[in-house]
Amino acid sequence: MKPAYWIAHVTVTDEEAYGRYAALATQAIAAHGGTFLARAGRYLQLEGTDRARNVLAQFPSLEAAEACYRSREYQEAMSHAKGAAERDLVIVEGA
Repeated sequence: MKPAYWIAHVTVTDEEAYGRYAALATQAIAAHGGTFLARAGRYLQLEGTDRARNVLAQFPSLEAAEACYRSREYQEAMSHAKGAAERDLVIVEGA
């Protein structure tokens, strides 16, 4: 089974609400076998839209990553992110 990666690019507009999202999302991601490989560290924007927060999480499979996103727990977390950030999120299957 190939691992999969969440790649998120985020501009936070409400730190307090996004902090609630991050706490709940961390729990949901861990519950689905996800681990963070990069989370809001230093970065170089070489192309495209610059977003100050970049997150890379690894999951056991594409299916596990999608199940996490669609889970009740993660969607509850997302209720705090809506209106608190501009986000792009993609799930990519590893090689």
